[in-house]
Amino acid sequence: MRLFFAAWPPAETAAALHAWSRSLQGRPTPAENIHLTLAFLGEADPLRAAASAKRVRGARHELPIEEARYWKKNEIVWVGPKAMPPELEGLVKALKLELYRDEFFLERRPFAAHVTLLRKAREPKTLPALPVVRWPVDEFLLVRSRTTAKGQLYEPIERYSLG
Repeated sequence: MRLFFAAWPPAETAAALHAWSRSLQGRPTPAENIHLTLAFLGEADPLRAAASAKRVRGARHELPIEEARYWKKNEIVWVGPKAMPPELEGLVKALKLELYRDEFFLERRPFAAHVTLLRKAREPKTLPALPVVRWPVDEFLLVRSRTTAKGQLYEPIERYSLG
């Protein structure tokens, strides 16, 4: 299975971010697919991944959505915090440590908290003001990714509460 770990926003937050992205030119991420990837595993055993995640401890926190950027190299528009929340950084480090202990191969590049809202985006002259949203991070999820005729389908496999 193609797997990743992510933080998912509340439905109203996803809807507001999706509506914002529709004011731009490109392919918006469907509201139900908006998420923050914490670790991408690719093809992996879900039982092994779940065992790793069960050992992770992290603190509940808010993911501030404070800035939007266009990334020309990948033709995407993303949103995220201006600075990494320490609780998020701790969660990602703890998750990656447990995955490394179980011999998962992960990307070596530093983690950057970003939420992709638009793909195949045209470079905007300016980005509109972001909506004011709340994104509490009370849990993280192990998610299966499947490609279908209608696009990417993300299926939560397991949820892990944060302390």
